[in-house]
Amino acid sequence: MLRIARVSLAFAFLACASVHADDWRVDGVERVVAMADVHGAFEAMVDTLQEAGVIDEQLAWSGAATHLVIVGDILDRGPRSRDAMDLLMRLEGEALTAGGAVHVVIGNHESMNLIGDLRYVSKSEYAAFAADETEAERQRWFEAYVERYASSASGAVLFDKFEQQFPAGFFALRQAFRPDGQYGKWLLSKPAIVVVNGTAFVHGGLSPLVERYGLEGVNGRLKSELVAYVEALQILTDAEVLLPTDAHYDTQTVLNAYMPALDEKPAVLDAIATANRLFDSELFDSEGPLWYRGSVSCGELIEEHRLDGALAAIGANRVVVGHTPTPTRSVLERFDGRLIEIDTGMLNFYYKGSGNALVLEGDSVLVVNQSGLTPVPPRPHPRLVGSRPGMMSTEELQELLEQGEILTQQQDESGRIIVTVSDGRRKVSAIHAKRTSRGFYPSVAAYRLDRLLELDMVPVTVVRKVGGADGSLQFLADKRSNEMLRSASGRGVGASCSLPDQWSAMYVFDVLIYNEGRTTQRMLYDPASWRLMLIEHDRAFARKKGRPKHLKTLSLEITDGWRRALVGLTDEVLAESLSDVLDSRRLRALQQRRDELLASAPRTARR
Repeated sequence: MLRIARVSLAFAFLACASVHADDWRVDGVERVVAMADVHGAFEAMVDTLQEAGVIDEQLAWSGAATHLVIVGDILDRGPRSRDAMDLLMRLEGEALTAGGAVHVVIGNHESMNLIGDLRYVSKSEYAAFAADETEAERQRWFEAYVERYASSASGAVLFDKFEQQFPAGFFALRQAFRPDGQYGKWLLSKPAIVVVNGTAFVHGGLSPLVERYGLEGVNGRLKSELVAYVEALQILTDAEVLLPTDAHYDTQTVLNAYMPALDEKPAVLDAIATANRLFDSELFDSEGPLWYRGSVSCGELIEEHRLDGALAAIGANRVVVGHTPTPTRSVLERFDGRLIEIDTGMLNFYYKGSGNALVLEGDSVLVVNQSGLTPVPPRPHPRLVGSRPGMMSTEELQELLEQGEILTQQQDESGRIIVTVSDGRRKVSAIHAKRTSRGFYPSVAAYRLDRLLELDMVPVTVVRKVGGADGSLQFLADKRSNEMLRSASGRGVGASCSLPDQWSAMYVFDVLIYNEGRTTQRMLYDPASWRLMLIEHDRAFARKKGRPKHLKTLSLEITDGWRRALVGLTDEVLAESLSDVLDSRRLRALQQRRDELLASAPRTARR
């Protein structure tokens, strides 16, 4: 029997036409189908839903008691976003009649359209609203636009600019996404997170913010901020304090420059205050559930304890996310299946992926593809420290470095010996470090320790003789930057795994291995993601306790994740993994530093 735990809603505006759509937590569902990031790919969406047995050839609901979950980002980039929304709105009622349900979780692109951030709306999406737009409406807003900018250009220039930037359908789309509009009203009724049978569904991810607010806080307080902000924008647009043509990121500039009349309506003054206050709502933040990428982008050591904390806070045992296209364009899982990634780049012309639906039925977890391929389980999330040709797995790359043919050797400007290794089909670059003492391969030890910790920062490194010289080969990604170049350019600030988090983990790692050789040249980044790659550890693993001089006064952040990882580094595990690349004295010193870090860890670490 279906058991629905209803949550008392604190805000009347969250009421929705469908009884199921208001439910943040649902139990007893026999079958769940989930898909994410349609982005206007209507045909792929339909094919996928049909393959999942949710709709028939006439696009009518055929899923019986199935619960369909759309994990955000129906909109933007693709041509048929409106058709996708219309279908889902109709299916809500049909599913309910059949004993099933449709749950739509808002994503960052729904939020963007609601607040007027239209950077990713395609021409086709505007065109879908052109028939709804009256000439009188366009004329009204053109006149307001000219009045705003008359001093900066001639009428003819402004007309050309207006027609170019605001094509037919622009104002009808803005109208439809107002809080009283057809799609705005619908989307504002949707939660940021739903939990079905103990599985949470959220667009971006479960950040520490979710742990702090809990399910009710996110869907109540934070969602209320979105509603209040959008309602304030409507009041200000009706009063022509703001124009539909104003870009979202200009909102505060326009409001700060506005000089209200002495008899300005109180509602307008309140709306200005509300819009200014909520412009930077945590719901819009990169740490908010609509935007967060840390769950899929950070190493497990950094992220796993955060995920567990957030899951506990919302009463779930796993989470399904979209937002970040998977590198393999297939459904992936991490953290022993506690996180499943289902954004597979459905909008093929943009993301080069296909439609996939996650089907949860009993203990079965399978993926259905739009092409009717045999359903398969989610694949493990690959360890990708540095981009490599053909999306080689870690094991394939390791084998290539160990057994591939050495094609070239050359010294770079910093004195490194760079070799090219090939297996006949693929070739990669690697750093060759000569062995300096018997049985000591520090870069290999750093890599293996990284794997034990699940830090995911040290590139694949193997023992390998090159040109008769014993030593190691460490993978060197062709696409890379270093910390000196990154800091000079100011790039990487919006990294999907925040740079401070990565640096914090690096400092603890360098203390653990007593690394005296960390320089900006040995801190590399993948420019596509700004994931940190730590290379060259020839000055690590000293036979000492304590810390290297440059790290003695640094305040280390020993998180719950670090505590777990260090506890797992038992003497037996370290000996089994490292005794062939570290001598006994270095191994004992490593064990002592592990114990020192554990002793310094606060009992309420968390973070």
